[in-house]
Amino acid sequence: MPAHVPNAGLNRRDLLKRAGGLAALAALTAACGGNTGRPSSGGSGGGAKVNLSQWYHQYGEAGTQQAAAKYAKAYTDANVAVQWTPGDYASKLASGLLSSNGPDVFESQLNIGMVKSGQVVPLDDIIADVKSDFSEGDLATNTIDGKVYGIRMIVDPQVIYYRKSMLDKAGIKPPETIDDLIAAAKELTTDKVKGIFVGNDGGNALGGPALWSSGGTYLTDDHKPGFTGERAAQAFGKLHQMYADKSVLLGAPTDWWDPGAINQGLVAMQWIGMWAVPGMQKALGDDLGVFAFPALDAQGKPAVYSGGWTQFVSAKSANVEAAKKFVKWLWIDQAEFQEDWSLNYGFHIPPRKSLAAKAAKLQSGVAAETVKLTTDYGHTDNPSWTPKMGTAFADLLTNVIKKGADPSAEITKAEKTVNAELSRLFG
Repeated sequence: MPAHVPNAGLNRRDLLKRAGGLAALAALTAACGGNTGRPSSGGSGGGAKVNLSQWYHQYGEAGTQQAAAKYAKAYTDANVAVQWTPGDYASKLASGLLSSNGPDVFESQLNIGMVKSGQVVPLDDIIADVKSDFSEGDLATNTIDGKVYGIRMIVDPQVIYYRKSMLDKAGIKPPETIDDLIAAAKELTTDKVKGIFVGNDGGNALGGPALWSSGGTYLTDDHKPGFTGERAAQAFGKLHQMYADKSVLLGAPTDWWDPGAINQGLVAMQWIGMWAVPGMQKALGDDLGVFAFPALDAQGKPAVYSGGWTQFVSAKSANVEAAKKFVKWLWIDQAEFQEDWSLNYGFHIPPRKSLAAKAAKLQSGVAAETVKLTTDYGHTDNPSWTPKMGTAFADLLTNVIKKGADPSAEITKAEKTVNAELSRLFG
């Protein structure tokens, strides 16, 4: 979804980048009681209907909470109570998943720890008839040991949007390599405008795309570190070069997931998600273009981070089968609600290929271009990439980008942590 209001804990874009962080937090957090979001016994509908609790984090867009409530109210086979969680959703959900008072149905991103600790149940039976209608990446990011544990709700591609007029005035074409991007950002930087905004941390959000653009990956198919080697080190070093050139906007009023920087003319280019396209178009009109994170070089490929949210069923639910039935009804059977969720509160790609193909709002302009870039170059999260691995990778990026540390040395440090995690998980 579009820009999210920051909070004291993890914001929703942090969660997209830290798939499965909930499982790690759960191991450290005691189960919580209090309001579970479920209706009181019998529910508002009375009778013998099952009571289900559905948990969402707080989306920042007007109408999203009302939409979630509308979907729940339309379901007649159970009383579904929506719990809308402001603040630190990650910690609250982590606690809830340890408790029988937690959610029956919830949104998150899959992590192998959620499966190994028995927090979620497989959903192969409810997705079986439509499995081919989901992309390979959206299935892979929700699959562990051949079992599908979640149903993708929305797909949130992240790319670089730019002000056409600024690039045209400078005689700059959309970058095709990272060196082109560095040169463009430097050329576009003036005393009033920075070349690019990639986050107030200096660009950690670009770590994955830079890695993919070099031909690397977080983990290989045989569960080994895939971010090592000379090409990955070269890509990470180029992120530092762009930062050191002082072409990167720092200290923006909002972070990279909000379009304020590009809309207000603070930058010529911004890394952000497709969720922000309606707001950018309202502010900038046709003065908006898009390109994927560029290839490292002629041997590399552009990269798009294809994030998103997924619906799960808690293994601690007292009504697992009823919860699975509701998830199937909402995220597989109800095409109208799936289209509404993806297209009327910012722009997102509906996970169902059949729905994405006919989504009128995504058939033209930068939205259509973003969809094509995602199809051609999209990468989803690897559910075997744990929070501890993510922390080590983030430290690598911080040390390289902001401190100018040697990329190869930082890769070696992170590799040790990742290998220890892989040994723990896979032997």
